Amino acid sequence: MAKHIKRSVIPIYLIGGVWLVFALFFSLHTLADYALCAVVSAAVFVVGKAVFPDRVYQMPGEQVEQPEKKAEQPRREEPKQEKKQEEKKQETTGDPELDKLIQERDRAVSEMRRLNDSIEDETISAQIDHLEEVTRKIIGEVVKQPKKLPQIRRFLNYFLPTTLKILNAYDRMDSAGIAGDNISTTKAKVENMMGTIVQAFDKQLDALFGAEAMDISTDITVMENLLAQEGLSGKDKTASPDGRTTLEL
Repeated sequence: MAKHIKRSVIPIYLIGGVWLVFALFFSLHTLADYALCAVVSAAVFVVGKAVFPDRVYQMPGEQVEQPEKKAEQPRREEPKQEKKQEEKKQETTGDPELDKLIQERDRAVSEMRRLNDSIEDETISAQIDHLEEVTRKIIGEVVKQPKKLPQIRRFLNYFLPTTLKILNAYDRMDSAGIAGDNISTTKAKVENMMGTIVQAFDKQLDALFGAEAMDISTDITVMENLLAQEGLSGKDKTASPDGRTTLEL
């Protein structure tokens, strides 16, 4: 709304009053009389303006003229875009099969998050959190060591998509808001099955480290034997009755 100034007329009235008083009670015959009256009028005007100042008010519906503002600089989104592009570059392995695997991981994890937000059951929600974490680790391990890809073919082609299908069905039935026999029975089956699915995902992750566990176990056995032969294992050697060297605990 535009601002308007309403001039106070009271100081003008006061000046008129001064001249009226001079005309009635004093003489206005000489130039000095008019000069004195003018001086008094000016003083009264100043005092009147101080006591009765002008008023400022606004009229509705009028636009206030705003001073021109400098054009705002657009927010720089380039760093974020560059960061996203950099992240995408980091996710690109150069192997089309592994890149497809990464995309499948992101799609599955995104779907799990959506289902987790939609499903209110705390137990199911916690299990979905766990499945998301394990899925990331399974696929992340294969991306690091592509030779393990054949080990998770069934996981990718059946277990992961079927788990998402089951959770989607649970979400739809849970959102129906009724407790019919079919809905209640199916939801109960899913809730009972989720524990088994979690264990299956954990075993799939564990299986990826089977060969490494065997190699480490073999290395440990060989090192223990070498340390014992060199007398570095903290075990004492004693001679058996047949002359062979044995170890004492």
